[in-house]
Amino acid sequence: MSEAPGEPPGGIYAVMLDFFETDGWPYEALAGQPVLRLPFRGAAGNWLCFAQAREAQHQFVFYSVYPAPTPAHRRGAMAELLTRANYGLVVGNFELDFADGEVRYKTSVDVEGSALTRPLVRACVYANVLMMDQYLPGLAALLAEGLEPTAALARVEGR
Repeated sequence: MSEAPGEPPGGIYAVMLDFFETDGWPYEALAGQPVLRLPFRGAAGNWLCFAQAREAQHQFVFYSVYPAPTPAHRRGAMAELLTRANYGLVVGNFELDFADGEVRYKTSVDVEGSALTRPLVRACVYANVLMMDQYLPGLAALLAEGLEPTAALARVEGR
């Protein structure tokens, strides 16, 4: 399969690397892994992002990670908030690691039988960071202010 005009040659990692370089994102390549760590500054705050090439699975995955873990005593409330938020989302989803309290937003694309392109990476990345930026104040309110999940969600969704 030939590359589309203006697209970088190579696999998923090469395309994602090209996108972030072309788009001017600072990044750190994680040694021995097809993963980039990228800082992001949104209107609501700062957080780390991770871009991952899953070559064997033909997938590109992008994560925004909430800047602080959820304390064990608030994980049930956070799970409720994220479940309620996920119900209406079309592109991507929130995840909570119950073991360590990490909260992240994930977007991904499977390109089996096709090829990853910069426009696909752009759509995946910007849908992700815009969603994290929208929900960041609600996540913070649940943790810092002790708001209940429905009240924290109402704060960001305007319900």
